[in-house]
Amino acid sequence: MRRALAAALAVAALVGLLSACGEDDPFERYCDVVREEQAGLTRDLGDAGTAGLLPALPAFERLEDAAPDDIADDWSVITQRLTGLADALDDAGVDPSTYDATDPPADTTPEQREAIGLAAGAVATEEVREALGVVQQQARDVCGTELTLS
Repeated sequence: MRRALAAALAVAALVGLLSACGEDDPFERYCDVVREEQAGLTRDLGDAGTAGLLPALPAFERLEDAAPDDIADDWSVITQRLTGLADALDDAGVDPSTYDATDPPADTTPEQREAIGLAAGAVATEEVREALGVVQQQARDVCGTELTLS
């Protein structure tokens, strides 16, 4: 009788653990965020103009926070590079949507222009393009959701 009771309790505990794991599936949680952010990303990136990916940075940060381990580094590359560019533009007091590197505002110092140029160069790399490709592929394959980020 004791063995049967112990076995039943063990099975009940195992079932509880397994069902708890299913509730905290990192892919399911991530896919929920992908679906939540899709429309806003499409709108932001379509309206971005010269600002490029910067308007999508808050959504990218939410996606990075929810990302499963296999793509967390890719999201980190994207958000870190874009944050660097946003910070450089903010430090210079320029609007990303109107900033023109070939004709910067007159009050932009050479140091600020250099910082913006370096940060923009860090975004326009093969590493960022690859990371964008990886997260788009993951969204398509795992979540069944199309993210057009590049």
